[in-house]
Amino acid sequence: RMAQNGTTENGMAEGIPALPFPQPIKIQEIRCTKIFINNEWHTSSRGGTFPTFNPATGVKICDVEEADKEDVDKAVEAARAAAQRGSPWRRMDASSRGRMLHQLADLMERDRLLLATLETLDTGKPFLQSFFIDLDGSIKTLRYYAGWADKIQGKSLPVGECVGQLIKEAAAKSNLKRVTLELGGKNPCIVFADCDLQMAVKETQKGAFYNQGQCCTAASRVFVEESIYEEFVRCSVENAKKIVIGDPLDPQTSQGPQIDHQQFVKIMDLIESGKKEGARLEYGGTAVGEKNLFIQPTIFSGVKDHMRIAKEEVFGPVQCILSFKSQQEVIERANSSQYGLVSAIFTTSMDRALSVSASLETGTVWINCYNALHTQAPFGGYKMSGNGRELGEYALAEYTEVKAVTIKLSETL
Repeated sequence: RMAQNGTTENGMAEGIPALPFPQPIKIQEIRCTKIFINNEWHTSSRGGTFPTFNPATGVKICDVEEADKEDVDKAVEAARAAAQRGSPWRRMDASSRGRMLHQLADLMERDRLLLATLETLDTGKPFLQSFFIDLDGSIKTLRYYAGWADKIQGKSLPVGECVGQLIKEAAAKSNLKRVTLELGGKNPCIVFADCDLQMAVKETQKGAFYNQGQCCTAASRVFVEESIYEEFVRCSVENAKKIVIGDPLDPQTSQGPQIDHQQFVKIMDLIESGKKEGARLEYGGTAVGEKNLFIQPTIFSGVKDHMRIAKEEVFGPVQCILSFKSQQEVIERANSSQYGLVSAIFTTSMDRALSVSASLETGTVWINCYNALHTQAPFGGYKMSGNGRELGEYALAEYTEVKAVTIKLSETL
């Protein structure tokens, strides 16, 4: 039975599958919860642990040893020793290193469900993670909160500060170590009236809702030309109703829960801000269930540039649809952000696509597609989205020290 606001009696929007969700798929038993340093398991130097919860059920999975500053210092020293001249790793030829890295990749694929479960930790604290491969073929991981990853700088990183700026500052104050940063984005998608409308709807929603919106490349600002705006919104709502919410380990699921309760609260707060600031809630906007962290795919129309949902990185399943009149106008609005990670253009005119892509202040521009990432193509951002590049030939430069060796010959030819 539907209520006046288009939701059922249990608070779910029309088109959202009814609870209960499919039962969580059982994964292998979790045994390795200690800190792995220098081929040995350790308990936390200060005895701390943190709980890991399944966001699809709210059930605690396990407690994991919490690496503190002293633990991280030990790990850093072990890594330095492993990289010293004459160490087994430094003496190993490139082919042997490659085989070990391929072995690591194979093991990560084998244990992907276990690793996915271990990722559901408290993201309220910035953290770093390293993977190690042991000689017995098992994967070892060390998680440590960035505030304790000293040998850089001994201070904690309060939530809300720009962690990337602090890391770069600390790197400069220590020994000018090189730092590559990818810090997120508020990514514009520009949909022109001459586009393939259905394809544009599908691709922009793939960008908005992929990984529950918890993606730095999320398509969080969709600019649609006025003449097709209403139709685009209508088709977007129809498409969103087909999304299947459920346990992320179920192959039938297309949208899982948010990573943790803190992120869930932040997303819901931004959704409420969109309502209060005058955006039109076209679909979704509420939580699904009580003890889990599911949020309906949410679509706002009538979004204005000054609204929080148009300026802040939501990192949740929220699609903001804005309208525009002219090409020059939309370029200026798309660039009026502190971020510059990715963007997308939907049009059948290659002249327009190339002209607009040259004007957008982002490190990546996708034309008539979204989230098209390739190993050969460099990835990184402008402005507050970071610096440096991953992938492609440009990424190799970030890990390379150039040395010039000059020899004076006794005779010249």
